[in-house]
Amino acid sequence: MLDRDLAELYEVETKVLKQAVRRNVDRFPPDFMFELSTEEFENWRSQFVTSNADKMGLRYKPMAFTEQGVAMLSSVLNSKRAIYVNIQIMRIFIKLRQMLLDNADLRKELEELKKNTEDRFQVVFETLDHMLVVESKPKKKIGFTVKEKKREYGK
Repeated sequence: MLDRDLAELYEVETKVLKQAVRRNVDRFPPDFMFELSTEEFENWRSQFVTSNADKMGLRYKPMAFTEQGVAMLSSVLNSKRAIYVNIQIMRIFIKLRQMLLDNADLRKELEELKKNTEDRFQVVFETLDHMLVVESKPKKKIGFTVKEKKREYGK
């Protein structure tokens, strides 16, 4: 999540949130929080087609927070609102993780079903191929055939 989005949730200014993080930078290792690179920032900034980008808070590279970084923010901001928002965000992360696991389980079940179906259809196709080969051979006639001898009359 980006600093500006979190600041809005925590009902503080973005610069206040950034100051709190910078004062406690030891609590935010790279796997908790990072700043967008200059290239990432320019690409992100170009997505906003507006002449007043400075007014939208797009002058400085934003901080991006991971799940652990968001959890750490509540201790840095230390307000009732920060605690409440943090709890809600953690619940959302848990739901997202559960959805990903559910999708992984569903994907695994579908792959197994696909494999079983392919195996079963393989047997059906082999049987059909065998039947086509058998049908293409000339069949023997069943039953009696009468060969008539030509009678010669007059002898």
